[in-house]
Amino acid sequence: MAAAVQLQNSKTMNGTRYELPQTGLAALLGQLALPGEVQLPSGAVVLVGKDNGKPVYKVVFRTQRALQTPMTEMGVGNAFVANVIDVEGDLSVIFSLRSHLYEKVPLIQRLQFIWDSIKPATQMNSKAIGEHYHRGDDFYHTFIDKRYRFYSHGIFHSPTESIEEASEHKLETMWKALGLKEGMKLLDAGGGWGGVTQYCGARGVHVSTLTIAPDGAKYIERLLEDQALPGEVYLEDFLLHKPVEQYDHVVILGVIEHLPDYRRFAKAMWDVLKPGGRMYLDGSAAVQKFAVSAFTRRYIWTGTHTFMTAQDVITELLYHGFEIVELVRETRDYEWTMRQWAQRLEAAQGDITARWGEETYRLFRLYLWGGAHAFKTNSLQAYHLVAEKTAWTGPRPSTMQRVWQFARDLW
Repeated sequence: MAAAVQLQNSKTMNGTRYELPQTGLAALLGQLALPGEVQLPSGAVVLVGKDNGKPVYKVVFRTQRALQTPMTEMGVGNAFVANVIDVEGDLSVIFSLRSHLYEKVPLIQRLQFIWDSIKPATQMNSKAIGEHYHRGDDFYHTFIDKRYRFYSHGIFHSPTESIEEASEHKLETMWKALGLKEGMKLLDAGGGWGGVTQYCGARGVHVSTLTIAPDGAKYIERLLEDQALPGEVYLEDFLLHKPVEQYDHVVILGVIEHLPDYRRFAKAMWDVLKPGGRMYLDGSAAVQKFAVSAFTRRYIWTGTHTFMTAQDVITELLYHGFEIVELVRETRDYEWTMRQWAQRLEAAQGDITARWGEETYRLFRLYLWGGAHAFKTNSLQAYHLVAEKTAWTGPRPSTMQRVWQFARDLW
């Protein structure tokens, strides 16, 4: 546990002396070099920061108890969502505090994760998706790109591009990596709001979409009908999909985070692809599997959601007869994507609070800016991966299996 911060000085404003608390979040702000303002529950505003310059943020404490907010990510997150602490100005700069906070995952949350992990994966996927997307399509469309509606990162050619342009580059990259051509059959596993269907269908590729989000399925059905695109949509989990005919290629964007059983995932991918077929996958990643913050687990993604561990995914794909064609780091792209999402969310504040409430706006404001900061500081990474199905899965390379295979080949 981090030691309590001791504040040795007080602040004087307009001839009145104000003491910041000795412990808690307000005390920590008083020790940072970053120039800012702290508004006390009385309404008094105290300048903080060791650097000279114009304040770049303002933290508002609405209650005396809020001044003593514990220095944990969950404590600060709870206080912000509850609106007893507010931040005016650029919220992103406040995440410099993160290195001073400690993570304390509640015991009940740890036990819940263990319990969820032994439940059927498809049951947990359905539950997590239902809880995250219950606000309806219109909410997410207030901040994601308007052209292809991706709820995953784009690929930027420059930081000045829009997320619409970045989504276009993402689809161009995917098209080239898979070698797609008119007349091919593509599986889009976890189709979101039909960006892949829209782009590839317009170029003559038949897209079969899988989704477990009912609203998303209806959206794609309307897209297919309105634009007369080749394809169909199934309200079905990828892990349960049994196609009549294998697909030429598969694309799976921002979905691997919901499929932490990589062995089962690799086997399912093998079953749906033709020999020589390719999979294009992208997602957010972390070095340690299941390393999801307590705040994210409580408010954003419940169940067994976890950031991809690329090393484990690659291992299972290789064990299941895939060749890794490429692995490309896209951490910066996800940072820029989430930054633009956060900016668009803030621009739509009035509409969002009127339709979905203040708590939803605050929760997602913290989530999106926090995500941008995580990618900026490399706490999270992002990749796209292309793998090709070979002619044979080969033996799973345990030591005993290798010995047996070697001995058998001698006969």
